[in-house]
Amino acid sequence: MINRLLIVGLGSIGKRHLRLARELFPDAEIKVLRHKPGAETPEFADGCLADMEQVATFAPQIAVIANPAPFHISTALALVALDCHLLIEKPLSDTTEGVSSLIEKAHTRKLVLQVGYNLRFLPSLEKFRDCIHAGTIGRILSIRCEIGQYLPSWRPQTDYRQNVSAQKDLGGGVLLELSHELDYLRWIFGDVSWVQAWLNRQSSLEIDVEDTAHLTLGFKPQVSGQVPPVASVSLDFIRHDRVRLCTVIGESGSLRWNGLTGEVEEYRVGDEAWKKLFHYVQQGDDSYRAQWKHFLSCVEYGLNPLVNGEDGLAVLEIIEAVRKSSKEKSRVVIL
Repeated sequence: MINRLLIVGLGSIGKRHLRLARELFPDAEIKVLRHKPGAETPEFADGCLADMEQVATFAPQIAVIANPAPFHISTALALVALDCHLLIEKPLSDTTEGVSSLIEKAHTRKLVLQVGYNLRFLPSLEKFRDCIHAGTIGRILSIRCEIGQYLPSWRPQTDYRQNVSAQKDLGGGVLLELSHELDYLRWIFGDVSWVQAWLNRQSSLEIDVEDTAHLTLGFKPQVSGQVPPVASVSLDFIRHDRVRLCTVIGESGSLRWNGLTGEVEEYRVGDEAWKKLFHYVQQGDDSYRAQWKHFLSCVEYGLNPLVNGEDGLAVLEIIEAVRKSSKEKSRVVIL
């Protein structure tokens, strides 16, 4: 029985996880690890802890790691040593350093390590993937993926310059913050073989990270002798017309997923307009709640999570290849 939970970090995502944890465990003891001395106990929590020594005394059974990405691995390793199951917010880290060690230690101790790429739990994205795998539009030829929103409008009640997204030292920038796209593309189309990329800060935003990324991803062949598809991916913090779209072009038509409206649409050979195949209006907490329930099921039954440590590492390997490609202005192969 789960009766001791820990939330690490209390930014916007940490607060969401704390609220959902209380919803799922109304009678459990839930504590928050934060490093602001004298901070008041937040709503839904039973107290705050200041360091890992206090965490060890508390001995949480499960923990959500929602502090900035550069601190994920050190925090996770300390919790794994306490035999604590982990739900780690995306991205798994800001680099690949130490990630393989964490995964190995979690496996050795038979602990669940789930990465918080919650888009996989959206019914619309699941439907989109199912249609593609079912061959609805035939062999896949090309993929166009884009996401963008003006950074100051993300959390208008806060100063964007103080947020994680804007600061390199805290794991900001479009590559890490918008890495959901890299994860779900892998989930749908398989491992990435090579990347070619361009990164830059184009805007006048007061940030020290890239605000725009244009990527080309080549996927590994799924069928012998068949040319695998290539994806064009655009990520940005600069556009005012918020968008999250993925369009897949096949031999017998196209499929389009709209992550903002929850729609999946189809355009078949001979059609004159897009036709709606599926529509699910997701509420803000839906995918996070589904992610939590999956995590708890994995803990209870010893299952391998849908988004595991290896998936998180694979995304980081793509990100490091993207950085290298942009710096060297060359195509980079991912081994």
